[in-house]
Amino acid sequence: MNIKKILTNWRVILLLTFLLFSLISIKPRLFDTGGVTIRSVAQNSSAAIAGIENPSPTLTPLAKERIVSLDGNAVNSEEEYYDFIGTLKSNRTVRIETNERLYTLLTKADEQGKVEDLGLRITTTPHSNLRKGLDLEGGTRVLLKPTTPISEDNLELTIENLQQRLNVYGLSDIVVRAASDLAGDDFISIEMAGVSEEEVRDLLSKQGKFEAQIGNETVFFGGKKDITYVCRSAECSGIDPNRGCTRIAEGYACSFFFSITLSPNAAERQGRITNTLTVTEQDGSPYLSEDIILFLDDKEVDRLKIGAELKGQATTNIQISGSGTGRTEQEAVTNSLQNMKKLQTILISGSLPVQLEIVKLDTISPSLGKEFLRNVLFVGLLAILAVVAVVFARYRNFKIVLPMVFSLVSEVILILGFAALIGWNMDLAAVAGIIIVIGTGVDHLIIITDETIRGEVVTDWKRRIKNAMVIVLGAYLTTMTGMLPLLWAGAGLLKGFALTTIAGLSFGVLIARPAYAAIIEKLLVK
Repeated sequence: MNIKKILTNWRVILLLTFLLFSLISIKPRLFDTGGVTIRSVAQNSSAAIAGIENPSPTLTPLAKERIVSLDGNAVNSEEEYYDFIGTLKSNRTVRIETNERLYTLLTKADEQGKVEDLGLRITTTPHSNLRKGLDLEGGTRVLLKPTTPISEDNLELTIENLQQRLNVYGLSDIVVRAASDLAGDDFISIEMAGVSEEEVRDLLSKQGKFEAQIGNETVFFGGKKDITYVCRSAECSGIDPNRGCTRIAEGYACSFFFSITLSPNAAERQGRITNTLTVTEQDGSPYLSEDIILFLDDKEVDRLKIGAELKGQATTNIQISGSGTGRTEQEAVTNSLQNMKKLQTILISGSLPVQLEIVKLDTISPSLGKEFLRNVLFVGLLAILAVVAVVFARYRNFKIVLPMVFSLVSEVILILGFAALIGWNMDLAAVAGIIIVIGTGVDHLIIITDETIRGEVVTDWKRRIKNAMVIVLGAYLTTMTGMLPLLWAGAGLLKGFALTTIAGLSFGVLIARPAYAAIIEKLLVK
């Protein structure tokens, strides 16, 4: 029986083995267990205080922690989660059960008495380990370029600093990587979901150089070297109760405050500088003769009076303040708190080693991403049906058509399994690579088929298949040569297309197409 000979052929066995591993990589669990997946956890939020940790970006989609129930109520969708969150009251205990453990949270209220969010960003639990790129899922992609030449060490330091900024800002489902183009210029590519274009510009394009000066002397810089702690909780940060909001010509202005802790060296520096100042009186209160001036990216953001009691004191606890404006009081409060959060982020992460400029910024809505995905699946189905129709019209033999379709589908599964294994995002560029693989695969399979069935002498079959594989291998090497430069072209934006094409062609030429040759040899031999 030819089927038995096919299944015992080592090339077919190799293909089936790789297919099994690919399917396991794509979907390790046969049955979905429901719940919603935790995408990120905001710092100092109720969830973070309760012990829920930010998922590592290296985790596979199905390995991330999932919320199963809230106060005993099953949660199977984002709608169910947010419907429950909408019913919460302040100072209420909430029990969150995940697939890993049970957490107890305490809800908090903001300055206006509104219940704060628990600090969780969630998403519908995926059905596989395939990561969808921003083209298919929605989000923001940013391409940054250093304004001056940068060393490899400083490039790595900049990437680490940006990752820390994004994590401090409450974003963990991000991809930050170095990139370069064919001219040798360095870039930094960042992909993230759920962030507006304005926030991205403010957060990433600025160097974030924070400096506090008394007179012309620097007291401390932003970053862990001088600042050991930055308060982000409601107890020691928020709208300043002493200054509040005031009416101005353009609308309203609100003041914010938060506490920081200086390192011993920075506190000693402050004591040394203030010790030389004189004490003056203003509005009946004693102050030092110089203000402490806060600079962000060399621009003054605030000027604070220094109490006379701090003269010569190496004080580690400092209160930072600033302001925000808006057309309405609520808008001013929102802008003020947003400015506070940005300043806190800079103080925690420190300044970047180099100034960055945004070269390219793309934002795609989640609904548009879903529409892209539907269109891609529809076009892919049409492409497969067209290939089947053309091949059947050419050979009129299901013994050729079915193995050919099996081989093409196998190559796609191998590509997806490889992407799931290495954590590669499948975006539109990667989908284009898969289409290229299918197209070249059809060409190669037709060459193998024509070489195999040409003539009538059975003893020449092995030689003809060998000749066909030589042609296929030559075409493979030619395509590979053309794909390699695309790994770096366009600052890495074409990397998904190049990597997917290279991986697909390699799997096809080394595994799937030799197995196809073995199958049709067994099926067509008389």
